[in-house]
Amino acid sequence: MNLAEIFKVLGDETRLRIIHLLGWQECCVGEIEIILGISQSNASRHLNRLKQVQVITFNKEAQWVYYRLNQQFIAENKLLYQYLKGKFKDLPECKRDLQRVKKYKSSGLTCQDLREKTKQKNRGL
Repeated sequence: MNLAEIFKVLGDETRLRIIHLLGWQECCVGEIEIILGISQSNASRHLNRLKQVQVITFNKEAQWVYYRLNQQFIAENKLLYQYLKGKFKDLPECKRDLQRVKKYKSSGLTCQDLREKTKQKNRGL
């Protein structure tokens, strides 16, 4: 992993918020979209950048792709990750995201539920 590329990726607030979110739980694109309040295309674009520098990894289950932090990245960059975690606690956006995570978890919704809601919305239902 190129250190300069890692720092370029970390220079974006949305990507930092995704890293913070994935530090709490594995997520599909729909969950990231809902929790962070961003579009699906925006979420996918940021996820691709994070994958390129191996900050995150993914697991595909049927048609669902679940993203998580790359444990190898964390192991190789322990001090950097600890620093980020400490800073996340102070960022208002990250605090709001964490509240949304808790609300989402308590809702009982799944990635499949989110996809169905999106389909219905697109059909005008």
